[in-house]
Amino acid sequence: MIGRLSGTLVEKNPPQILLDVRGVAYELDVPMSTFYNLPNPGEALTLFTHLVVREDAHLLFGFGSETERRAFRQLIRISGIGARTALSVLSGLSVVELAQAVTVQDTGRLTRIPGIGKKTAERLLLELKDKLGADVAVAAAAGAGRPAPVTADVQNALVALGYSDKEAAHAVKQLPEGIAVAEGIKQALKILAKA
Repeated sequence: MIGRLSGTLVEKNPPQILLDVRGVAYELDVPMSTFYNLPNPGEALTLFTHLVVREDAHLLFGFGSETERRAFRQLIRISGIGARTALSVLSGLSVVELAQAVTVQDTGRLTRIPGIGKKTAERLLLELKDKLGADVAVAAAAGAGRPAPVTADVQNALVALGYSDKEAAHAVKQLPEGIAVAEGIKQALKILAKA
């Protein structure tokens, strides 16, 4: 419903900000990754947004990049992961770090985030990995006992973050040979952000 807001930053009190858009001030909750990159009050700001409508409230969340918003939307689709928990995850990990954790199924990174226990971390990683569906099976079959190629890991991580197979494949084709998974994910996200 509200996809993006552009206006003047009025105030910032973590994790909430107030954004004046032509005389209407919107309260938005933002992850700390976005908060740290905010300009000073009085300066112009554009944020991607996600509106959550509940019986008792309408909550507006803001993100500095489309990539962050996509990751947020993937997180809230998981049963038991609400908007506040998704915001905590994105405040504790960058999108690249989350993609890396999903790729290697690292619960340790997630349990360091306040409010995320071991069971929640395991469910979150399992659900995000399940979003890859057939891609995981194809990569496993192609590997036939060998480690999956780096490009497959990068492509699977991008799909887990909500990009289409076509977008992920396009970004992976532009990566240099022999790149590490973590660096590959980071560069692919930059490529997709420019697209």
